[in-house]
Amino acid sequence: MTNKIIIENLSLQYSDGAESLRGINMGIRKNAVTVLFGPAGGGKSTLLRCLNRLNDLTDIRASSGRILIDDENILDPKTDVIALRRKVGMVFARPVPLPMSIRENVIYGLELAGEKRKSKLDEAVERSLKLSAIWDEVKDRLNDPAIALSGGQQQRVCLARVIALQPEIILLDEPTSGLDPISTGKVEAALLELKKEYTIILVPHSVQQAARTADYAAFFLQGELIEYDEGKTMFTAPKQKKTEDYIMGRFG
Repeated sequence: MTNKIIIENLSLQYSDGAESLRGINMGIRKNAVTVLFGPAGGGKSTLLRCLNRLNDLTDIRASSGRILIDDENILDPKTDVIALRRKVGMVFARPVPLPMSIRENVIYGLELAGEKRKSKLDEAVERSLKLSAIWDEVKDRLNDPAIALSGGQQQRVCLARVIALQPEIILLDEPTSGLDPISTGKVEAALLELKKEYTIILVPHSVQQAARTADYAAFFLQGELIEYDEGKTMFTAPKQKKTEDYIMGRFG
């Protein structure tokens, strides 16, 4: 497996003095689910937001290091951030459906990008909703308001909206934190399908979810990468005591 993303000596400190990341080095595999886990405040979401430059919108005092996606440093000031965010899509913890129909939600980004052909838009709707494991539930009600869906369905429509733009990388920040177990299972099942075409990076809402979904897992603690390994190794035979203590529920 080849690396889609290479992170080299990445450090970041916020303006309030909080140091969120310290010297992170890791390679993120293509077509796999990489999980970033650990206690709150460890730097997981900060790293996720570095990968599509959402941290540009926050108060940062200092940052250093490089993030290479396909050998291009995305932290270079010359980077086209709009193009980057199309290539690196993001799904947040709370579903945020737009106040429009299910269909319009899915094709919103495509239409903004100038796609007007109905055949292309229809194709994107079906493909994206199928990959998000929700097509069978909504195919006969595409003109209904997305806001009328359940929370779990809304989250999968938001995932479909990201997929419709055909990114190469999908970031998910605790996408199932507010969902019931059945909806959570459907989102996790969608990830297994999605990794065939995309590189997935997930901040899970629990250690159990991390263990269920991870091809690769990275344990973060107080801004440092403590351990990074294949998921099956990490959750059965971690090499670092801090990792083991966290997985066993001794802190966090």
